[in-house]
Amino acid sequence: MLNRSVGGLGSRAVLLTLCLLAMFYRPAYAADDSLLVFAAASLKNAMDDVATAFEETHGGDIRISYAGSSTLARQIERAAPADIYVSANQDWMDRVETDEFIDNHSRIDLLANALVLVAPRNRDTRLKIAQGFPIVSALGDRYLAMANTEAVPAGLYGRQAFEHLHVWEALQGHIAQADDVRAALALVARGESPLGVVYASDAVAEPHVRVVDTFPADSHDPIVYPAAILKHVDKPLADAFMSFLQGSRATAIFKRWGFARAAAPARRR
Repeated sequence: MLNRSVGGLGSRAVLLTLCLLAMFYRPAYAADDSLLVFAAASLKNAMDDVATAFEETHGGDIRISYAGSSTLARQIERAAPADIYVSANQDWMDRVETDEFIDNHSRIDLLANALVLVAPRNRDTRLKIAQGFPIVSALGDRYLAMANTEAVPAGLYGRQAFEHLHVWEALQGHIAQADDVRAALALVARGESPLGVVYASDAVAEPHVRVVDTFPADSHDPIVYPAAILKHVDKPLADAFMSFLQGSRATAIFKRWGFARAAAPARRR
């Protein structure tokens, strides 16, 4: 441990050397027995269980920071000390790859999801998603809960779907936008919003909501969760965890929480 009270020219030279070394070697990567995973908020329940299962069989300490994919990507761009990034869409992973923040050889398409319309469990809302369907009437004088429709993947997918269904313009002024999809889910679970747009996996995770209907798969881009190790991370534990994410035990956990395997989970070259 460094003695902060040490004085003298020699000690100052040592401190300067350590500071210079820190500019090239990220301290967060010094310990090989721990990982910091940045994961999309919609993954929380499943990824917590996957991390626990991994620790039981492989050891190590898997810490996970959850937020909207856009928030996590921006933190990575500001040199946040993450080891692995799991996004809820391809665009944000593309951005950090283009900016050379990830090891592009480690990138995989990990999971798939669906987009659903949910209501509080105690409300008997019936609505069939179709072209021009009367969602504004179903809201009454209240608001539709969605993740941020300008940045957060769940919000972007929802906007695409509503535009495809020709109801997006009618919804203007009737949307409560949240920081991430779990925040939107909470608005519906608490009964503050009569309807919300979330992932199918979110509906599985929250017992106080029910699925009203599922958005047609062709109404929005495919919902794919890519994962990658960040650039300059040299930890055997990171490679082991990425392999575990693709294995049968993790697959069973993800399936239990409403996720499906991505169509092509092979490594990108």
